[in-house]
Amino acid sequence: MQKPIINIKDVKLHPRPASFKAPDKSRVQYDAHMGPIGAIIGAQKLGYNLTKVPKGQCAFPFHNHRVNEEMFLILEGCGELRYGDTTYPVSKMDIIACPSGGKKTAHQLINTGSENLLYLAISTMSSPEIAEYPDSNKFGLLAGFSPDCEGKSKNYQFISREEDSLDYWDGE
Repeated sequence: MQKPIINIKDVKLHPRPASFKAPDKSRVQYDAHMGPIGAIIGAQKLGYNLTKVPKGQCAFPFHNHRVNEEMFLILEGCGELRYGDTTYPVSKMDIIACPSGGKKTAHQLINTGSENLLYLAISTMSSPEIAEYPDSNKFGLLAGFSPDCEGKSKNYQFISREEDSLDYWDGE
């Protein structure tokens, strides 16, 4: 049985995978180092990770979830939370709720401080998920499946814009 405890100082932070790096031409600077926690301590219905964002950057685009809920606990640093149409200052020990919903629950943490922004992210792990990106008018369909009999897990991701969608009867 795996140990159901890990000290936050023992969480290993990793650079964002190359397949998940934002292009240099992005109008916003994205960067983060992330450390998985949930799977390491045996979580099944919640995902946990430690996220470190350099000054002047953010980890993810402004987005909302239609299925999953997120919570963030700021451990170090300060910044801003874009939430719907409002921006809030955030600092050490602030707890942030980001429930599922439409564009009014869209959120983004931005490091506006002079040091790294470090936070614990916790989310439900329901799949499939639909995420929307109001700044770029995109949506994403994301689905992750448990390992099969050969031990291989499968993830699907489809990003598009509504206007690019095919008609239901296209090609029938």
